[in-house]
Amino acid sequence: MRFVITPPREARAESDLFVLLHKGEIVVSATGGYLHPLSDICPLLKQSALSMLGEWQGVAVWVGIIDDLPQGVTTAGVRSLLMMASPDEFTILARAVQLTHWLGQHRFCGRCGTATMAIEGEMARGCPACGLRAYPRISPCIIVLVRRGREALLARSPQFAPGRYSTLAGFIEAGETVEDAVHREVFEEVGVRIDNLRYVSSQSWPFPHSLMLGFEADYVSGDITPQPGEIEDAQWWTPEALPDLPPSVSISRLLIDRWLAHSR
Repeated sequence: MRFVITPPREARAESDLFVLLHKGEIVVSATGGYLHPLSDICPLLKQSALSMLGEWQGVAVWVGIIDDLPQGVTTAGVRSLLMMASPDEFTILARAVQLTHWLGQHRFCGRCGTATMAIEGEMARGCPACGLRAYPRISPCIIVLVRRGREALLARSPQFAPGRYSTLAGFIEAGETVEDAVHREVFEEVGVRIDNLRYVSSQSWPFPHSLMLGFEADYVSGDITPQPGEIEDAQWWTPEALPDLPPSVSISRLLIDRWLAHSR
């Protein structure tokens, strides 16, 4: 059974599993696991605010933050774990990181400053004084692979690892449609016009709360003009001559691999 998001509940069973975070990193056992059984973490529960993530293989999965790291365990960076995760593990870790980030930012009401409380049966925080509710934030982004015949347009940001190129991406602005965002971001970042948008897939990306909406598009016109400060370089690439590519777990790599499969 795949991991599914379910309504939160309070009761905890002996079979439940727990993801724990310490100072922004995932707590890992001596064997390398990060899904901890209840029996292993009972001493930690008193210092951890728990939230239910969902169910995996019929077992409830929770996330919590701990202040003190006990002996016999260590921590690992979220990105490094995600790069090795299965699809279900990716979803569990991504949801755990996003929810703990949200909880840390909504301990107090943004309207009146009162301490918030968990709302029963919902993934939400409520203010007992003014009634304001806060739900986990999701920031929608577009990500697109632009094609020109057998070529694909890949670019690199100054923050990328040396030699790495990826697809174009950016946040959707308030009041903007998804389609308009794709056209705007491509023109802003590399100065070319596109058409024939085709939706491919989506991915939750927990840095810190992005929802990536993946597209393919066809080149229409324009010369590549990298956006200063955002794009260090952009080029047309063929399947026979490619740069270093994003990791296989990313939606960017999915878009690139689809193009490669159709081009060879």
